[in-house]
Amino acid sequence: MSFEQLLQYLLSGVTMGSIYAIVAIGYNIIYNTTGIINFAQGEFVMLGGMTAISFNFFMPLPLAIFLSVIIVSFVGAFIDIVFIRNLKKPSVLNMIIVTIGLSTVIREVALHIWDEKVRSLPYFTGDESSSINIFGAYISPQVLWVLGVSAVIVIGLTFFFKYTLPGRSMRACSANITAAQLCGVNAKNMVTLSFMLSAAIGAIAGTVVSPITMTQYDGGTSLAIKGFAVAILGGLGNSTGAVVGGIVIGVLEALSISILPSAYKDAIAIALLLLILFIKPSGLFGSSEVSALKEY
Repeated sequence: MSFEQLLQYLLSGVTMGSIYAIVAIGYNIIYNTTGIINFAQGEFVMLGGMTAISFNFFMPLPLAIFLSVIIVSFVGAFIDIVFIRNLKKPSVLNMIIVTIGLSTVIREVALHIWDEKVRSLPYFTGDESSSINIFGAYISPQVLWVLGVSAVIVIGLTFFFKYTLPGRSMRACSANITAAQLCGVNAKNMVTLSFMLSAAIGAIAGTVVSPITMTQYDGGTSLAIKGFAVAILGGLGNSTGAVVGGIVIGVLEALSISILPSAYKDAIAIALLLLILFIKPSGLFGSSEVSALKEY
């Protein structure tokens, strides 16, 4: 394998890994506040891309993306308020099962709205022919958007959770829900906010990757699996770990294509997920002590 080929695989792996990391961060936001895994996260990504594509038919791309993110964030709030919040004495398992069911419902609704056609947004800058040459390897301008958006999300969330009142309140709910409530934090509102924030991040991911990966009604399923594997690998609740885990899985997938048939690429994430669950269930950067919100 030449240096140019190796660099091409690495760049492709980092790009896909960044996408997986954004999805994993969506998982982490809800997990940090509620202790549950939202298996509808992949559908947020799909909805973001599909909604933006529909809006882009009659409005500028930036406005289409903005409205898509807003709408999908309200879908996240709707899921919490209507389905999660109204569960009587919910256990973590019950809430996880609800999110699995909702992911199926969202997928079927999307099928009826957009059918089975594969669609995509236009490149944010440039086009397919305006590839950038980096030491003999080529990347599209959209890849730079993916990497840039991933970095902005990680930095923005770090600032949000450390220096803003809502972010600190969400962290308080994660650490000790009873103590947070005694200090005046409205736990239900924080959970709703976590769903909205997670959905918005998923929608952003869906719009920024649409020109590269295309968008289809069932496209969120594979991203949900990869994102979950990345979240586990990096350590649930850890955004930095999600970035590292995403790059690891993305690069391994890209390099595996040079050795194995491309059909085996998706097995890499599952194999790593099983391996990390056996060796270090808390993930590379996760804490050995995890707490779950049993009731709120």
